[in-house]
Amino acid sequence: MNSIHLGSAPIVSTLKSVPFPKTKPYTLKCSFRISEFRISALKNENENHLPDSQHTRDLSDHEGTKPSLHQKDDAISDLDWLPAFPHVLLASMSNFIFGYHIGVMNGPIVSIARELGFQGNAFIEGLVVSIFIAGAFIGSISTGSLVDRLGCRLTFQIDSIPLILGAIISAQAHSLNEIIGGRFLVGLGIGVNTVLVPIYVSEVAPTKYRGALGSLSQIGTCLGIIASLCLAIPSDNDPHWWRTMLYIASIPGFLVALGMQFAVDSPRWLCKAGRINDAKIVVRELWGASEVDSAIEEFQSVGKNDGSDLDSRWSEILEEPHSRVAFIGGTLFVLQQFAGINGVLYFSSLTFQEVGVESSALASLFVGLTNFAGALCALYLIDREGRQKLLVGSYSGMAISMFLVTCSVVFPLDEQLSNNFSILGTIMYIFCFAIGAGPVTGVIIPELSSTRTRGKIMGFSFSTHWVCNFVVGLFFLELVEKFGVAPVYASFGAVSLLAAAFAYYFLVETKGRSLEEIERSLSPKT
Repeated sequence: MNSIHLGSAPIVSTLKSVPFPKTKPYTLKCSFRISEFRISALKNENENHLPDSQHTRDLSDHEGTKPSLHQKDDAISDLDWLPAFPHVLLASMSNFIFGYHIGVMNGPIVSIARELGFQGNAFIEGLVVSIFIAGAFIGSISTGSLVDRLGCRLTFQIDSIPLILGAIISAQAHSLNEIIGGRFLVGLGIGVNTVLVPIYVSEVAPTKYRGALGSLSQIGTCLGIIASLCLAIPSDNDPHWWRTMLYIASIPGFLVALGMQFAVDSPRWLCKAGRINDAKIVVRELWGASEVDSAIEEFQSVGKNDGSDLDSRWSEILEEPHSRVAFIGGTLFVLQQFAGINGVLYFSSLTFQEVGVESSALASLFVGLTNFAGALCALYLIDREGRQKLLVGSYSGMAISMFLVTCSVVFPLDEQLSNNFSILGTIMYIFCFAIGAGPVTGVIIPELSSTRTRGKIMGFSFSTHWVCNFVVGLFFLELVEKFGVAPVYASFGAVSLLAAAFAYYFLVETKGRSLEEIERSLSPKT
């Protein structure tokens, strides 16, 4: 059994013996109807203020609003990201924990099953690997209330507790219940982190670099996966090495808990909590003294700043304009999961075996490196090309990749050529996912969310993600056995095309705009 993770999808695979069946072509018809929830961009009379005027759906602010927060002229140094970088890097270590805990079960699950007495029970093995999804769902849905009341910094520290305890309990487990309990605690912490990190990064990063700094979380996840796969190598010769790996998993949690003692809290949350002087200090440290007055004025333009915004209700995400953003956030994650990232990874090891790569660990490492390369490209492109363009291009590339693999299965002109096309399609798909659909989804949702409901909308969106994640993992194997690989992969390509259309018609461009400008643009005019 193999467990692989890419972006944010845990994988449990029992398909080593499942061949690629040669099936007839499969056609999936789908229709797309633009919903009433579509967000229309407001036209800005002065196009010189737009960050990228060729985008017809770029956000624009209300007439008379000052230029975007933190936007600097060309004479200013390009090192404006540096003061915020250590804080963002520390937060992104939580995603390193995420990736490590997913990958840590890839090899050692066999040794764990043998030592704890459930070897050969595929259901129990899958439960041990994926029980964290239940914890992640609970963690995600509870994060909105936690971050509203406590702020990001303290929530990070509290969240380190289940991550540390879960890793230690798992490492010391001598029974099935103990390993399941430890994995559940890990999932609880992971669920909180997946929501918390993009909120924190979006609120402390300078506007100009918000996308690039937000992409660090995807890179953190990739590095965590790669680290766990590399550390798993001794497990082939040491049946008890898995305990050491799980003890190691607790170390980043301690580092985050300690590091957050020296990190800043979100200046936007501080202002929302009525701590204006503290917010000014943080703005001065992160963005410079010249930004203090304009930043505080921006923060106060969209909130009450007396602590009352800390008591937002879940029902508010059903009201306009929050319902539109919640709809977009939930739909983006539904499309992301049903575009097949889990399914492709189910067959990735088998696909590599077809061309002679027998080691599942080596195949997993190659997949992880491809994901990492895509994340690096996203880091460079997201603030240059924009979120919408990257999403559309990413999903379009994923669709082409899926159709390429489908054709190689349905029309195998030559066995070796067919295998090569399968490998090419798989690598292209993973790379395209990592360059857009993976990182951009987590970046754009907090950007579109309002200051008052950002935590709740992110919690709702990510809880949707975990539910879809579980459903795909549960039914994928059954669908492949019933219909064959080609129809399932073709459906992934069709959903990818649907996702590209959704991103094109429903999303507005957020690059180069402060969170407050975006919020005012989406709010009804008074």
